[in-house]
Amino acid sequence: MRSCNAAVIASALLLVGCAAAAGGDPVDDTSPQDCADREGPCVQTGAITPSVDSKALAGLGAVASSLPTRYPFWVLQLNLCNSGLAGCYDGGKSVPEAATAIQNSAPDVVTLNEICQADVVQLSSTLAAVYSGSTVVWAFKAAADRRTGAPYKCKNGQDYGIGLIAHVPGTYAGHEIFSGIYAIQDTASAEERAWLCLRATGSYYACTTHLASTSGSVALGQCQDLMNQIIPSVRAAGGYAPTVIGGDLNMKFRGSPNAQSCVPAGYFRKGDGDVQHIMATTDLAFSSSRTIGMAHTDHDGWFVALTAP
Repeated sequence: MRSCNAAVIASALLLVGCAAAAGGDPVDDTSPQDCADREGPCVQTGAITPSVDSKALAGLGAVASSLPTRYPFWVLQLNLCNSGLAGCYDGGKSVPEAATAIQNSAPDVVTLNEICQADVVQLSSTLAAVYSGSTVVWAFKAAADRRTGAPYKCKNGQDYGIGLIAHVPGTYAGHEIFSGIYAIQDTASAEERAWLCLRATGSYYACTTHLASTSGSVALGQCQDLMNQIIPSVRAAGGYAPTVIGGDLNMKFRGSPNAQSCVPAGYFRKGDGDVQHIMATTDLAFSSSRTIGMAHTDHDGWFVALTAP
């Protein structure tokens, strides 16, 4: 497991690779990749920041800030079925539909499943327009293809996987990305499932995953690995901060297996009545939840409003 800390860049969507994290010049490239974790396909990440003083861009005086006290912290989980391969695919219409959901609900964190790489870049611009005075960061992790050892592909040739988009309230002090491919996989499927976490330095962690769909026992094992091993390891590297996890877990509450079985002490879970769930550390107070109707994918959006301590 490996992290990269994105440099602060103004007034542009900049794709950031590990050169920026290492202290060198940011890499402005059309296909930047963090390949250092050696756990499956490389990760893409970037940041959209408001115009600020050049000294601030250089990191001078940038101070990591926690979530503001009693800040309304909102999370939106979306499964867009946009690979082009599944029967729920609707010609890419789920992406503009997701943009409308983001505009209308103004989440701080968007967790994305079943997307192509360009989808997360496009939707990060939508969230940046919602929070035009703040920084928005994004990350994408491809699933692995058991048949080729390469990233799993959408029908359009782009990498297929999961994504995160995150609004950083207050001072942006950088971000880190952590990702990997689960050790336990359903060998009946060519798609090897991934996990992805983002640390907004000094503020919070956000994670997403899309678990195995054809084996409940594998899905439960992946979920327990994420919650009991992976996220504690991620937080050990970066220090504690409030944490949210959103994803299509392919498990239901009180189902077999029961989605509640992978919720560890210190967290609570809010599900959509089906397979999408958002989990959060108990220092984030639950306020409300609701579904957001989606006509061009087989999952409605799942929105949970939380309040920072």
